[in-house]
Amino acid sequence: GGPRLPLRQRLCVAGAVAGAAAAGWLYVRRQKERQQRSRRLQQLRRLALGQGDFQLRDTSGAARSKADFLGRWVLLYFGFTHCPDVCPEELEKLSRAVELLERDPALPPLQPLFVTVDPERDDEAALARYLRDFHPRLQGLTGTPEQVRAAASAFRVYVSAGPRDDDGDYVVDHSVLTFLLDPDGVFRDCYGRSRTAEEVARSVRGHMDAYEPLPP
Repeated sequence: GGPRLPLRQRLCVAGAVAGAAAAGWLYVRRQKERQQRSRRLQQLRRLALGQGDFQLRDTSGAARSKADFLGRWVLLYFGFTHCPDVCPEELEKLSRAVELLERDPALPPLQPLFVTVDPERDDEAALARYLRDFHPRLQGLTGTPEQVRAAASAFRVYVSAGPRDDDGDYVVDHSVLTFLLDPDGVFRDCYGRSRTAEEVARSVRGHMDAYEPLPP
């Protein structure tokens, strides 16, 4: 069997072998984690391309889709200009959240969007007039009834027009939610009526800080 190594040498050799084995196992595990993460990101990329897409027009009449806003964070709210109280409150809150985030110039750009659920009354001119009372960068989007219905459906927003009164006026019942999309177009979060502007801004900042771009 040959001469035995001194105990200290035997321990050193055993330690080196164990260390090499541990390093090899750690490398394999990290490689596997990287591959899993890459697959998950690729799946997110494919999902993002079709998730919540829309084909609408802005207040200048230019065609707009989700692809036009890639590269920016987006806060998107569905509502209508004849909404008596909920929509103005939510747009004030959205505007305030954007202002809070804009105080930090190190944060990435954030685009606020308002999509009408009432295209019959909310044409480009009506949207432009209405949005003057809110954040100056808040963009309005409208379209044909079919386009608006498709956009709302893509975000699973409930929309139902109520009965008309004697003057032909009506209210549109709809989900009251503000959606957050990241620069890849991936849906990240949504905020209901109970969330304050400060809470929304804090949540958005958290998503921004944790954001990692999807692979091309």
